[in-house]
Amino acid sequence: MKLDFFDRSALTRKLWTFRMEFFWVGIFSLIANVLMLTPTLYMLQVYGRVMKSGSELTLLMVTLFLVFFYGVMAFAEWLRSRLLVRIGVRLDDELNSQVFNSSFEAYLNRNKHNVSESFSDLTNIRQFLTANGVIAFFDTPWTPIYIAVIFLLNPFLGWLSIVFAVIQIGLTLQSHRIISKEIESANDSGFDSYSFVQSKLRNIEPVHAMGMVGNFRDRWYKLHDLSLVKAESSMERQHRQQAVTKFVRYTMQSLTLGAGALMVIEGQMSAGSMIAANVLMTRALQPLDLVVATWKPFVQARAAFLRLEKLLEEFPVRKPGAKHQDPLGEIRIEGLSATVEGRKAPILKDINALFPAGRVVVVVGPSGSGKSTLARCIVGIWPDRKGNVLIDGEPIESWDRIELGPHIGYLPQDIELFDGSIAENIARFATVDSEKVIEAARRTGIHDMILRFPRGYDTPIGEAGGMLSGGQRQRLGLARAMYGNPAMLVLDEPNANLDDAGERSLIEAVSDLRKSGKTVILITHRPSILGVADLLVVMQDGKIVQCGPRNEVLAALNPQQAKPKLSEA
Repeated sequence: MKLDFFDRSALTRKLWTFRMEFFWVGIFSLIANVLMLTPTLYMLQVYGRVMKSGSELTLLMVTLFLVFFYGVMAFAEWLRSRLLVRIGVRLDDELNSQVFNSSFEAYLNRNKHNVSESFSDLTNIRQFLTANGVIAFFDTPWTPIYIAVIFLLNPFLGWLSIVFAVIQIGLTLQSHRIISKEIESANDSGFDSYSFVQSKLRNIEPVHAMGMVGNFRDRWYKLHDLSLVKAESSMERQHRQQAVTKFVRYTMQSLTLGAGALMVIEGQMSAGSMIAANVLMTRALQPLDLVVATWKPFVQARAAFLRLEKLLEEFPVRKPGAKHQDPLGEIRIEGLSATVEGRKAPILKDINALFPAGRVVVVVGPSGSGKSTLARCIVGIWPDRKGNVLIDGEPIESWDRIELGPHIGYLPQDIELFDGSIAENIARFATVDSEKVIEAARRTGIHDMILRFPRGYDTPIGEAGGMLSGGQRQRLGLARAMYGNPAMLVLDEPNANLDDAGERSLIEAVSDLRKSGKTVILITHRPSILGVADLLVVMQDGKIVQCGPRNEVLAALNPQQAKPKLSEA
């Protein structure tokens, strides 16, 4: 019968696939805990048989059995720990790709989930599975068995051990009630402080240039001080709880020994049984004490589990798209509307358009008219949209992104380059094809510029292209978009940072792409590039107000109004 609990999420289903491994961990725990009775039996034999008989041979044999059983117990515990480590590593290995994809999906969809936190969560879960917390989970069910053995030695000590176990369980529940929320709150505050600094480091140049460091430092102080206060309070409660637990545990051990001594004085048990009962009491309460000691890692692992569970539920593994032939580049837009959280009016409003394959489409319009949003919708990266974007008549969602990606060239308005060589960035960090890399660089007119760098195409550019100027980054991003001769190119402000030579190279590249039968969607604020357009699209307030052949659209516009609009665009 399939349990509903294990249908709860992808993460719980994945853990359920390790049920046989956990079963064997339970078996090894059974062996180790049964053999934990060895010292008790040894004491009973020594005090009850060896001391009375005075037989050295009996003592030798009993001792040899003791060493053998200790060896088996140690081997079982080693196998248990090794198996838990393998479970943690396999869980990480089977989930890391899914967590990677889901994290980037969440970031792409403007989800508040932090990408780097996801990998930290997976690490926390893996480490918890290999730590003492899970071992305590498997050892705790043996507490009643040890107490039952104490009952066999002396009923009074058995009832006393039950009282002590209830006290220990009460301390564990109290620890959960008091500490858990404080630990989670302290962790959240620390993460907020860390995230604040990280977000500012991404834009360090304007922050430093305009003297904003002090202002941000003051705000960070407030977040950091709050995290310190919560961390201090959390740690203080944890240490207080551990001190109380330690006091109770030592007191109970001594009281057990005292109660056993009283039973010996009254002749109700032997001295060997008294010592054995004390050892059993310590062993019975040890897992409960370990639960208290590992409560913080448990709370952190639980929070990490819930975050990962939510992430994988909201952004599951995408099913592979249908196989398609290589696209020709026809783009059809049907009833496209785009919205964003926090804005009442949509950015794009019921747009319909057809861009035939092999045409150069130039999109103009004032700032805020929705041009960049249209570009993101065309390449399928805008999350909140309605309507359809069809590539060769097929919805873009039906294409496998890995399959479609090489056929799309995209140059965003904010160019992002990555830590690596120039060749790796142009080749999109796939296996570098030197001929294709050089071809893309020549098309954008940067081949000679690259050769002047210290190591040519192998020159590392630094994170985000920090060693390059704005124009160089833009032309390198354009070369990346053209790499592999894609069927469709969407270029958002490709000439924003270009000088006259760079713009001439861009015009030549677009003209060459048209001759090759490629579809180019080009968004611009400069009217100088309108000469390469086959179709001209004019946008305003999230709508297409004009769309058609370039000359017809220009003729339809009032020259006195069109000129300012185009220059403003």
